[in-house]
Amino acid sequence: MRLPTMTTSRDLLFVSLDQVSGGAVEQGDLSLALAGAEVIDLLGVEAVVLDGDRIVPGHVPSLTDPLLDRAASSLVRDAPFESVGDWLWRRGRGLSAAYLAVLEAEGKLARRHRHGVPFGAGRIVPEDSPDRSDAASRWASGEPVLVGLAAALGIRGGDGGEGEEGVGAADFPGVDDDVLDTVLAAVHEALTQLEAVRLRRSVEQAAFDNIWRGE
Repeated sequence: MRLPTMTTSRDLLFVSLDQVSGGAVEQGDLSLALAGAEVIDLLGVEAVVLDGDRIVPGHVPSLTDPLLDRAASSLVRDAPFESVGDWLWRRGRGLSAAYLAVLEAEGKLARRHRHGVPFGAGRIVPEDSPDRSDAASRWASGEPVLVGLAAALGIRGGDGGEGEEGVGAADFPGVDDDVLDTVLAAVHEALTQLEAVRLRRSVEQAAFDNIWRGE
């Protein structure tokens, strides 16, 4: 099987930077979605199969993408294996920062500093590159897998939102729609759980602040 030169996770990162004003996707949300995208790409190269919601490792392919290769190397290879949901939380920890660092090192992202402020993190923006163009073309075509993952992050677009009706497997030979839907459902569930954690912490912090104000 010909291995992809561009991964769904990288495409998703470019989409999140290009389609959202100010790159305002929460980094925790993006990390979970990137981990889901990695599962889809590993399915596509037959590095894993799903048994229900369990990720069962297959052969170890030769991958040209260092991040996807790292993902394949970190698979749990002992039964009962790892659920997609558990993978999202484990692999997703800090994953968006890892992708940003690698793409910046490759010269595909750059930091833009405000005038007169030479130091600091700066805003990360995509540089013009074939990879960015490929991601934009995939997004503009409404490719269902990418659109489905982006929609989970609240990013809408493509050629009319085909992905909202279900994830499609056309570009992933040997991977059926039910398997892709399982991954996408796990991403949605993880994002919902993360938002619930944020809300609970916000409520707890508000209550704490009220105590100190004597309210």
